[in-house]
Amino acid sequence: MFVDSKYSKILTVLLVVVIVGIVGLLGFLGYEMYTKYFLEEDTQAYMDDYANSLGIQPLEENNVTGDFNSLLDVNTVTNASGDSTGTAKQFKGFDVVGAIEIPKTNVNLPILKQMGTKAMNTSVVQQYGPGPNQVGNTVIAGHNYRNGQFFSNNYKLENGDTIYITDNSGTRLKYVIYNKYETTPEDADYMDRDTGGKPEISLTTCTDDSKARIIIWAKLAE
Repeated sequence: MFVDSKYSKILTVLLVVVIVGIVGLLGFLGYEMYTKYFLEEDTQAYMDDYANSLGIQPLEENNVTGDFNSLLDVNTVTNASGDSTGTAKQFKGFDVVGAIEIPKTNVNLPILKQMGTKAMNTSVVQQYGPGPNQVGNTVIAGHNYRNGQFFSNNYKLENGDTIYITDNSGTRLKYVIYNKYETTPEDADYMDRDTGGKPEISLTTCTDDSKARIIIWAKLAE
């Protein structure tokens, strides 16, 4: 009788531990889904307002709003500090320098000027370089989350895929991916490269196991 009672107590304790573990896991997953949903809602609302404020239509192949040569002609290329021409904009307290759209992976996000944990939990960020649509290589960094946010699907991108960058002057330019590879987290050689006097972008995110980085280079479409 004593043995049965002791065994029953052990089973009860184990059952409680399992239940608490399951509830905790469901709570964590539920919170993650909750935060993802509301961040996506807030982001979509912001991007709609951003586009409207700049007079930009929903992305289509035939409504890209400019090319690099026309930017030079009208002197609207932004300055070396990374500040875009036009009204200053913010998303959740962070300065916005532009927007990135990747049709293949359904990315439509503000590019934040500040680096840091909170900024990178909010959107993608300008990690290095002159800024959207400016001469030189602008590096845009984003997290790879298991919930599919930000640059989680960059592994699906291939050479020839398109990326659209809008700056705060309202100019949207089309870029084409021409290089993709994995490297170590310590490798930063790709950041400072010769772009031949034209704007280029680099996207960087971690692999699923966080042991390497997926780097993507893109240049202006011809």
